[in-house]
Amino acid sequence: MSTILGRRSGFGLLLALVAWLFMLGSGSVLAQAGPAAAQVERQQTQPLNNAPVWREVRSGEAHFTTVRGPETGVLIQTEGQAWRQWRNGPITFWGGVLLLVVPTAIGLFFAVKGAVKLHGAPTGRRMQRFSTFERVVHWGTAISFVVLGITGVCILFGKHFIEPVFGNAVLGGLLWAGKTVHNYVGPVFGVFTLLMILAFLRDNVWQAIDSVWIRKAGGIASGEHVPSGRFNFGEKTWFWIGVTFLGLIVAGSGLVMDFPNFGQTRATMQLANIIHGVGAILLIALSLGHIYMGTIGVEGAYQSMKTGYVDETWAKEHHEFWYDEVKAGRSGRP
Repeated sequence: MSTILGRRSGFGLLLALVAWLFMLGSGSVLAQAGPAAAQVERQQTQPLNNAPVWREVRSGEAHFTTVRGPETGVLIQTEGQAWRQWRNGPITFWGGVLLLVVPTAIGLFFAVKGAVKLHGAPTGRRMQRFSTFERVVHWGTAISFVVLGITGVCILFGKHFIEPVFGNAVLGGLLWAGKTVHNYVGPVFGVFTLLMILAFLRDNVWQAIDSVWIRKAGGIASGEHVPSGRFNFGEKTWFWIGVTFLGLIVAGSGLVMDFPNFGQTRATMQLANIIHGVGAILLIALSLGHIYMGTIGVEGAYQSMKTGYVDETWAKEHHEFWYDEVKAGRSGRP
């Protein structure tokens, strides 16, 4: 009797287990069939509505692909929309404003003040201000920077001032050529920037006489003669903020985009592009002041970098402490 009861009890447990597994499987099938049925119904009532598919695509989750590489399984990276809005929005707008305001301000300043002229007559005796190596490094940096600046401005702002005049076909051709040149000249600029820093680092350290230049604002507004060493504080500011800080940022971020074969993700490339654009705009704006002072803003400044030599009168009026050091037989360097 107990054997029969045991068998019945075991049979009942087996039936309960089978029923539980059946319900579990049915629930899973229904759970899977629910979205599928909804998709089938949607295709019948809204044949062009593929919203669920695109929601899954835009989720950023990696799916299966035979292509190997970072993020190859991600079809759409939604952060790209934020990058596009930043690039085509604030960066383009405010960057364009800055690059219009700065040259306008420089032009107005030149119209009012004119060039800084020598007070004394040239002596005809020349002093070496820059070595051949320093001039090669400077002009290598300057030329590559100008090429990158022109092509970069066309890439960022071209659709706003080239396309309306010449059409998108001309714009496309210019951007293709400009981007190619930009990509190849970029590393050259990076090398020259490093050489520039090494060549002029020693001459741009802080000196006590720089405080006098700061206090009198270099005599720019008053026209007062302010003595300085080989480089004044304004030139040192350009060296540290423009050449060193912004120069390295622009060169470094450019290399990240120039060589995308080191495992960078799209987010990394987008961040590098934003940093590159902001840094380049600031660097161009600052460089306009440097270019102005080195050409038409200060009489004789361009000749110093062109030939490497300046007249003694120029040296004494613009860099008196450096002039005194050199005349005393010292190097004139900090």
